[in-house]
Amino acid sequence: MRLDGFGWLVDDMPTMIRFYRDVLGFEIKESENTSNAYLIKDGTLFLMYGRKDFEKLTNHSYEYVRGLNGHSELALYVDTFAEVDQEYAKAIEKGAVSILEPTTEPWGQRTCYIADPEGNLIEIGSFNRPFRSED
Repeated sequence: MRLDGFGWLVDDMPTMIRFYRDVLGFEIKESENTSNAYLIKDGTLFLMYGRKDFEKLTNHSYEYVRGLNGHSELALYVDTFAEVDQEYAKAIEKGAVSILEPTTEPWGQRTCYIADPEGNLIEIGSFNRPFRSED
């Protein structure tokens, strides 16, 4: 087995599609009224499933974390510290919720956190160099 991607179950698909498409610039081809949305970014598959549709599909009901939550995070990497600040500012200007303003951590990473409309955490970070998977 190999990791193919990850997914989130979402309550309000149209709002989430607009956020990831319009605020973070993800390419999403599905319409806003879809039951699931697919996006491939940098070779990683990211999925969003409508909660009600997924429950119907699996014939189960689930409990969901609501509001701002630390259940998981989506981590986005940029090449420079300046880009962390720029991407954070752009996301906030477009309506993302600020969780942590850009900060340089003692371990050498500049990082910040925003939240999407359903309270999922998104980190934008950099070690001030291009990402290499062997690091």
